[in-house]
Amino acid sequence: MWNQEREELSLRYLKERHGLEQKTASIDPKMVVVHWTAIDNIEVTFDVFNPATLDGRADLTGASNLNVSSQFLIDRDGTIFRLLPDTTFARHTIGLNYLAIGIENIGSDKMPLTKEQLKANEKLIRYLERKYAIDYVIGHHEYQNFQSTDWWKEVDPDYRTVKTDPGDTFMKKLRKNLADLDLKPIPTL
Repeated sequence: MWNQEREELSLRYLKERHGLEQKTASIDPKMVVVHWTAIDNIEVTFDVFNPATLDGRADLTGASNLNVSSQFLIDRDGTIFRLLPDTTFARHTIGLNYLAIGIENIGSDKMPLTKEQLKANEKLIRYLERKYAIDYVIGHHEYQNFQSTDWWKEVDPDYRTVKTDPGDTFMKKLRKNLADLDLKPIPTL
């Protein structure tokens, strides 16, 4: 999954999309973004994330040819897979990639996330919060709430996508389970 081509594309993305010039494609995690794959199969998801370059997504390739990726992937039964090291840059959330760890879950609008995935997300986020100064845990569908904050780093004011993952119901349950971590509330638009 990680190779020299992905490193170079990631460094270019950091510079061109976030305005950050770095020597390595790394992040200082301050946020976790929870996603669903919209793919119902873990093997296909691995195959989609594996190439360094992105094909067939005109809504995204206009901004960069760097493939989408995430640091973690959680299967329907709650099994957690590490796709990249925690602090390796991944393209998963417009404007926030430079500081966000992504957790993808096998699921979609038609295939809501499972109780096992809820438990796995909670366990993984608690692990990450112990290692890093995590301030926010957000659903992908909530990312645009950060546009008016200092956290937002997307150079193109028109580059946005509308997301529904993983949905308010899942995030409500996850936040309730993580209440003791005293995470910051999401900004309002």
